[in-house]
Order: sequence, then C-alpha cells, then structure tokens
Amino acid sequence: MIGRKANVGSFLNQQWMRKNMNSRDRKWIVPFFASLLISVSLLLTATFGLFIPSQSDNQLPFYAIPFPKEEDSSGYFIEPELKRSLEEASGVLKMEPPRLAYLISGTKGDSRRMMRTLQAVYHPRNQYVLHMDLEAPPRERLELTNLVKADSTFNEVENVRVMAQSNLVTYKGPTMIACTLQAIAILLRESLDWDWFINLSASDYPLMTQDDLLYVFSNLTRNFNFIEHSQIAGWKLSHRAKPIIVDPGLYLSRKSELSWTTQRRSLPTSFQLFTGSAWVMLTRSFVEYCIWGWDNLPRTILMYYTNFLSSPEGYFHTVICNNEEFRRTAVSHDLHYIAWDNPPKQHPLSLTMKDFNKMVNSNAPFARKFAKDDPVLDKIDKQLLARTKNRFSPGAWCIGNSEGGADPCSVRGNDSVFRPGPGAGRLQELVHSLLSEEILKEQCT
Repeated sequence: MIGRKANVGSFLNQQWMRKNMNSRDRKWIVPFFASLLISVSLLLTATFGLFIPSQSDNQLPFYAIPFPKEEDSSGYFIEPELKRSLEEASGVLKMEPPRLAYLISGTKGDSRRMMRTLQAVYHPRNQYVLHMDLEAPPRERLELTNLVKADSTFNEVENVRVMAQSNLVTYKGPTMIACTLQAIAILLRESLDWDWFINLSASDYPLMTQDDLLYVFSNLTRNFNFIEHSQIAGWKLSHRAKPIIVDPGLYLSRKSELSWTTQRRSLPTSFQLFTGSAWVMLTRSFVEYCIWGWDNLPRTILMYYTNFLSSPEGYFHTVICNNEEFRRTAVSHDLHYIAWDNPPKQHPLSLTMKDFNKMVNSNAPFARKFAKDDPVLDKIDKQLLARTKNRFSPGAWCIGNSEGGADPCSVRGNDSVFRPGPGAGRLQELVHSLLSEEILKEQCT
C-alpha cells in the first residue's frame, strides 16, 4: 500500500514537473521568436544600409569625389581607369554626367532677350528658372510666361520655370541677393538632379554650346565653386564696407535709388570681407549651405550685407572664404569675358564686333554685357553655337532631320551623350589653368 502511494506520488510529481516545464517552454517561445525577428531585421538593415546613401545634413545629396590634396593636382580630373575603380569600389554608385541649374534674370524690355539667352543655353539635362523683376509691366511678364508655355520641348521636359513672384531688384543693393537665394530655393525644392548653379542676366550670352560645357565638367570633380574673389582692400573698404545703405526695394513696390545714412560702421572682426564678380558657378552643396545655414554663418553674413553697397559682389564670396569646409573649393574666376572701363573697372562695357576675337581667345564659356540684338550675337550664333534664329543651340541630344529647314532638336535623343566642339577644347584649357597649384594656393587670400 505504501509502495503504491509512493508510485502514485512519484507519478504525480513527474506530471507536475512536466507541466511546469512545458509551461515555461511556452513562455519563452514568444520572446525567442521576437528577438530572432529583431536580430534578422537589424542584420538586413545594416546590410542594405551600406548601399543606401544617407540623407543626413552632413552629406551631399549626390555622389561627389573626395576633394584632392593640394599637392596632387592629378585628382582634379577623372581619368577612365580611376572612374572605373571608383564605380567598382562603390558597388552601385555611378558617376553620371553633370546637370546645371540656371537662373536667367531680366527687367523691363528683356522678355525676348531672356528667351534668346534661354534657347542658347538650353539642354534637356539642365534646370532653368526665369525671373523678370517687378519693374517690367505685367503684360511683358505674361508674354515671357506664354513664350515658355508655347514651346513643346519645355512642356515635355518640364525643366523651365518662370517665377510667379516678381521681385524688385536693385543691382547695388541686397534685393539681387534675395532674389538669387529665392531662385536657388525653388531649384532645390523642384529638382534633386543638378550639380552646379549658374546665374545669368538677359545681357549675358554663351560662347560655346552646352554640349561643350557639360562634356568638360563631366571630367571634373563636383567640388569646385567658380567665384572670382579677393579680400576687400583699398578704396573699397571706405566706400563699401563702412557706409550703411538702405535698399528701398526691400519695402517699396517701386524701384528707387539706394538711401545713404549719415552713420558709418567699423569693419567686422568675426569674419573677413571679400569681394568679386556677381556672376558665379556654385556647387549644389555650397548653395544648400547658404540656404540651410546650419552653423548660422550664412544668415549672419546675409544680415550684414543687407546694408552693404554692391552686396551681390560680396555675399557669396564672404560666406565661402570664411568657411573652412568650402574655402578650399573656391576657384577665383567667374567664367565670363567682361570688358571693363579703365579705370576704375566698375562698369562693364557693351561688347561689339570688335570684341569677338577677344571673347573667343578668353576661353570663357560666357560673356557680358551685350546690347539688345547687337550684330555680334548673330555672329556668335553662327560661328560658335551653330544656332539659327528662335532655335536651340544644337547638341547630340538633337536627333531630328534638318532637311528642308526642319529643326533637328524637335526630336530628342539621349541627353547624357555629348558632341563636343571647339568650345570644349577652349574651356578645357581654361579649366586646367585655373586648377594649377599656383592658382589654387591663392584661394581666399
């Protein structure tokens, strides 16, 4: 009897232990599989994260080749072997031909001139913003909008925009900087696919095709900012830096002359002042920095230049030369041929036929300023751009038939293929000279 009770007790005890063990096993099933799922997710995230570019503020939204050391100028251009090795090392990141973003600005009487400049610099890869300031009558701004809407290529590619908001622009005041920053903000919002920003006016004109320009810059790292600059000195210190001006265009609806105050201010001590050309070719990373201003320097300098005479000739220059990250990317050239009055080289002279050879020999991709419909523009169209009236400058993307006077650009091909001409050779020579060690050592000095 005792043995039977012992056996029964042993059996019940085994059943109880088995039940508890099964219960404990079941309790661990959910946590086990949950932790397994999390581990697998983390592993997949880490694996695929290697191939997904980060969108943090500290990285560029496009692939850029690391900036080369000053001692090694061979890294400025991408040779085929280096390009292939970079593509293999990156796995999926490919170096595509560049895309440019243009601002073309004008005022009263400039609608047709702006369209001519637009057609001369047009390429399907690029982005374009047109701004006609508030001084132009509404009918002329409407005419410009209608000219853009009427073009079938613009409608299909959708890369030309006319700014709906017209601003008053005073060249010597900060309103030009405000308008430029607004255009950059629009380009950043509307398109992620561009690498350099270029500002032109209706009185600017190209001296080579976009195929020439894009071909040369396809072989150039995407770091360089072409911005003519020098540290402000001499008479400009007292004439521009110390006076305090007010631009009525900031608060009036009609353009008027700048107002001068009786007070004068001392020179800043937290940053150095630089000056140069108002015409620039800036990298996307730098203009993003000017818009976002994550270390507050661009905003501080913008507020300072609000009361500065000829601020378009100093704002970007002062920002880039006071930032350690970007100052080494500043190349002191505005990529323009300009004939200045002499002295004091403050007002550009209108270019004519007698300046044609000088323009070409400068190797610059752009020139200014031109009078409206000056005959030299027709000569540039014929001899340098192979362009006919009211048509685009042809490139490899134009694959239509030209027989019978048809426009070959009415049929588009691959916009990443370029047909470089003599202009590419001239620009290549200019870029090589600008990127010499001797020139780069003088950056922001």
